[in-house]
Amino acid sequence: MSTMLHLINKSPFEKNSLDSCLRIAKSGSSVLLLEDGVYAAVANAAHADKLTSRLGDLSIYVLGPDVAARGLNDSPLIAGITVVDYEGFVDLVAEHDANQSWL
Repeated sequence: MSTMLHLINKSPFEKNSLDSCLRIAKSGSSVLLLEDGVYAAVANAAHADKLTSRLGDLSIYVLGPDVAARGLNDSPLIAGITVVDYEGFVDLVAEHDANQSWL
C-alpha cells in the first residue's frame, strides 16, 4: 500500500485547500501544514473541528518554524498534531511514497 503526504501551505481562511484535502485524503495518509497552512493547527480556530475529526485516521503534522514565523508560539495547537522541524519535514517526504501539494 502506498503512502501519501499531503502538503497544505495556504491559510484555510483564504483557500479551500484544507477542505479539499481532508475530503479526499485516504485513511493512513499524512498531512503537513506549512507556511500559512499552519493557521489551521491552532486549537479552537474555525477549522479545528475539521482537523480533529480526521486525527483518528490521518497523521497530521505542523512545521514548527512556520508556527514561530507567524507569531503563533503562544497559541495552543490542536491536541494530537505533531510539530516537526525542517529535518522532520525532510523525513516525512522520505518516508512517504508520494506527496501532493494542495494549492
